[in-house]
Amino acid sequence: MAKQKNVNEMSFLDHLEELRWHLIRATMGVLIIGTVAFLMKDFIFETVLFGPKKSDFPTYKMFCNLSQLLGFSDAFCSSEPLFRIQSREMAGQFSAHIWTSIWAGLIVGFPYVLYEIWKFIGPGLHESERKNARGFIFIASFLFFSGVLFGYYIVAPLSINFLGSYTVSKEVFNDIDLNSYVATVRASVLACGLIFELPIVVYFLTKVGLVTPEILKKYRKISLVVVLILSAIITPPDVASQIVVAVPIMILYQISIVISRIVIKRDLKKMRNNGK
Repeated sequence: MAKQKNVNEMSFLDHLEELRWHLIRATMGVLIIGTVAFLMKDFIFETVLFGPKKSDFPTYKMFCNLSQLLGFSDAFCSSEPLFRIQSREMAGQFSAHIWTSIWAGLIVGFPYVLYEIWKFIGPGLHESERKNARGFIFIASFLFFSGVLFGYYIVAPLSINFLGSYTVSKEVFNDIDLNSYVATVRASVLACGLIFELPIVVYFLTKVGLVTPEILKKYRKISLVVVLILSAIITPPDVASQIVVAVPIMILYQISIVISRIVIKRDLKKMRNNGK
């Protein structure tokens, strides 16, 4: 019986074959979770997706209580957005059900997808690099789900309440297409989930020498402008919503500077130890 090939001895085609099986397993994991989501149609749509549309959503209650606490009376208390959700295609609802289930599988199965990616990349790293990256899946998943929750509880309701209630005339009633509504919630959730991965991205960019703390500090003002632009893209066009989104992103940026500094210090310490 032939021995298992060492990672360094694997050919390009062997690596492709290995990658293919990792992608197949990741896809199967997403599809299994997506199937469970498909069977939980009432919970996924009535509770999760249509939750931010309802006036009793926790975010609206929080802003209402906060405004009353600060003495603004009911200034931030929102009523249910005046729009109806409709489907204008024969297979519109079934298509929305299928794709929403798949996206739910991808979001919930994100840690497993990372695990399969890590199993492919990990063997090619040095032992010291694997030790330094220990906890990568947990940290990356934590940041992703933190962003997803932020997008769902903050960005999505702000967007839905503003855009769903906005009118140019009393003659025009908002009949929102189901796919458009789902896309708004999905974009808010995924955009924030990916943006919250910034510290992980900076960590790896620092490891390969593309980013340093000095560079991050130098372009801090430019990054602020970029953050405001991103906030304007994923939130309604009002200043309050943009600030709400921009603040955590800037905090993540500051954390990324600290992470980059730690990585640089560790690498310098390792070089000094190896030089002895």
